[in-house]
Amino acid sequence: MASVGVDIGHAVRNLPKEIVRPINHFTPSMWGDFFISYALDNQEWEMLAQKVELLKEEVRKMLIFSKESKIKEKMVLVDTFERLGVSYHFGKEIEEHLEQMFNLISEFGDNNDDDLYTVSLYFRLFRQHGYKMPCSVFEKFKDQNNRFKETLEGDVEGLLNLYEASHLRMHGEDILEEALVFTSTHLKLMAPQMGSLLQEKIKKALELPLHKRLMRLEAPHYISMYEKEESKNDLLVRFSKLDYNFVQMLHKKELSDLSRWWKDLDLLSKYPYARDRVVECHFWGLAVYFEPQYSLGRIFVAKVLSLLSIVDDTYDSYGILEELEIFTKAIQRWDITEMDKLPDYMKRCYQVILDEYSSFDELLNKEGRSYAAHHTKERFKQIVRSYGTEARWFFGEQMPTFTEYLSNGLLTSTYCLMSAAALMGVKSATKETYDWHWANPKILTAACSIGRLRNDVASCERENKRENDILAIECYTKEHGASKQEALDKFLEISENAWRDMNEELLRTDVPREILERILNIARITDLSYLNNIDGYTSPEQSMKRQMFITVVDPLII
Repeated sequence: MASVGVDIGHAVRNLPKEIVRPINHFTPSMWGDFFISYALDNQEWEMLAQKVELLKEEVRKMLIFSKESKIKEKMVLVDTFERLGVSYHFGKEIEEHLEQMFNLISEFGDNNDDDLYTVSLYFRLFRQHGYKMPCSVFEKFKDQNNRFKETLEGDVEGLLNLYEASHLRMHGEDILEEALVFTSTHLKLMAPQMGSLLQEKIKKALELPLHKRLMRLEAPHYISMYEKEESKNDLLVRFSKLDYNFVQMLHKKELSDLSRWWKDLDLLSKYPYARDRVVECHFWGLAVYFEPQYSLGRIFVAKVLSLLSIVDDTYDSYGILEELEIFTKAIQRWDITEMDKLPDYMKRCYQVILDEYSSFDELLNKEGRSYAAHHTKERFKQIVRSYGTEARWFFGEQMPTFTEYLSNGLLTSTYCLMSAAALMGVKSATKETYDWHWANPKILTAACSIGRLRNDVASCERENKRENDILAIECYTKEHGASKQEALDKFLEISENAWRDMNEELLRTDVPREILERILNIARITDLSYLNNIDGYTSPEQSMKRQMFITVVDPLII
């Protein structure tokens, strides 16, 4: 009896010549050969590196000398370093400060004279760094009717910091839920009456809270605001700009290498129906980690996502079921001999996938970390199986239940694979780390939920949505007899609960902070990419162009 693969292959060879394919037309890359022409000036880069190193030691003294300062001054300095994007240089010093200050506050309690701004800042910074700061610290700002005091309504900076702190809430923290409503309401009313600098801060916070922003993408905006403040430190401003430009040059070099790799593969000539987004894929890798030591990791992420994007578009925008079934099985078997069974147009993609993953394995094997490449390969197999499930739903005209859709959709969100690829670039990610990752911990499931539903909402709003998108909204409305708005409200509820899960997981002490923050950053880039319900990956020219130019093209003026 012939195998299933052979039977399907026979069916494909005998398909009628006229095949109606669900082709979509995506916009071409907005970058063209922009980065291919970039050549790193090594002399300029080395000179910049020397300047950064020289100033870094001067800036480090600010942290060392601050040991004699008050807790508030230290916390403000830590927050400034982080938002300027330079805290990665001083991780040890910052963690020592935070541990010392948290122990002091835990032992002696917070100062009853501390204002809303100060308490909110403490709370946010400690929680961001994994310290279990209790939300009860905000009780003293409520009146006898258990409402936030009316006297707080004029404290703009205090309200803004309480608003930012409220986004680190976990399940059951009602006071932070109340704080979010209270601060959002008053900040919206007060913003038009504020000066331009404060008005800009409020507008930016209401659009995307600090906890959901990415440090690297925040840095140029914050630097421009910080240098306008009377209390700015000129040394810190100069150091931040030099460091930003130094790291940006490395990112450009990576993009140049990636763009050449992509052009040499010439996959778009074979797959003209697919999205050409190699630069955007690198941008997602940069969002996960921007620091110089993760350069190879960004390359891993960009290559994995670029190849996956072609596979995704093949399933959603071109392939017919019989072809997709063959490809799904070929990926599971992961053997070059399977290529003979594939339709001709699929062969090049299949070969490149096997070759690139083989190169990952070779590189990581030299570090004794071949398990990282193996796990990422298994995640790739997993997501392709999930694409196959979606294809069977679509071609079989079968509407899954919302639960079925979401379960499969957590995998097609790509975040299990993306985070596995990202961890290939983290040398501290051990085999035990990958075992933990394979078990789909709550923080990973939360990131996947956020990504899946944000993508679906954006797809629903997109005019040229793909013909065979199995939208969560459609599944939900049909199953529950709900309206589109009720479905959207439900997805917002699920997403907010996922963020609460995320915040709880970030307080874990049994998983290295370096690992947890990679997954957190994946959730953060999701919120940015789908801001205003625009799919920033599919249509970057509509929403991400300016942000990407600021991050990877335009250096800061020093």
